[in-house]
Amino acid sequence: MKLPGIPTLIFNIVLLLALIAFAVWMANSRLPDILLMWSIIAVVVLFVIHCILYAGFMQIEPNEARVMIFFGKYHGTVKENGYFWVNPFYAKKKLTLRARNLDAEPIKVNDKKGNPILIGQVLVWKVVDTYKASFDIDNMAKTVPQVGVRADKVNEKMKAYEYFVKVQSDAALRYVAGMYAYDDSGNEREKLTLRSGGEEINEILEKQLNERLSIAGIEVLEARVNYLAYAPEIAAVMLRRQQADAIISAREKIVDGAVGMVKHALEKLSEEKVVDLDDEKKAAMVSNLLVVLCSDEHAQPVVNTGTLYN
Repeated sequence: MKLPGIPTLIFNIVLLLALIAFAVWMANSRLPDILLMWSIIAVVVLFVIHCILYAGFMQIEPNEARVMIFFGKYHGTVKENGYFWVNPFYAKKKLTLRARNLDAEPIKVNDKKGNPILIGQVLVWKVVDTYKASFDIDNMAKTVPQVGVRADKVNEKMKAYEYFVKVQSDAALRYVAGMYAYDDSGNEREKLTLRSGGEEINEILEKQLNERLSIAGIEVLEARVNYLAYAPEIAAVMLRRQQADAIISAREKIVDGAVGMVKHALEKLSEEKVVDLDDEKKAAMVSNLLVVLCSDEHAQPVVNTGTLYN
């Protein structure tokens, strides 16, 4: 049960003023001793009640909530914004319902083919079920070191669900990274890779996170891979492989273009009847044109001052 905070605050202030006025009246009156004693007891009791009433006031800002616990028993969650008064003996656990970011540091994992890679993620999440976030998971951050952090540097102020998000997001990222290869290798073509997957990989990661974090009453609004690279020990080798693949691909394109140009040149010479070439001269011309078109260096022309057969 909650009451509007402002009227209750006014009542509490009026109660205090009434107690002060009554105490002043008692001091100036000649009451019998027994009546004076009971009056003093009543003033003291009412003053103690007045002080206890102050513990029931709480202010809730937008996208915040208070979980009410009465001597170990859950009594509901207040999500309404404003200033309220509740039972002073309620333990009011504060939770934020606002969206939060987690920018995870890149971790080293093995992809589907066993290659060590570095992969990082960023996710946006928020609490949607205050009961699960408060009571369905335990705060192990005080006893278990965080990922990548020394045991003596554990943040003991981290809430249970915050630590749960950190650990499970790391586990989900490792799982997704192990399902797919970093990139295509050689002649093997993967349907989906970490490098080319893009939004599809992000959707798979987001689904995995929501499945793992639903037990804590947490919803992942967005998750995406924000860092992807080979581990340092194989980065140089993989870079050379990628460069070799790029060179081969470029060479194939150059050769395809050169063959087309040579074919076109022979056809034009034949159609225009510029010169009649036998098979031997055609082979020499093809060889010379391919050398010129496919060479990395500029070809040096040689002027033939004789005939085609000299």
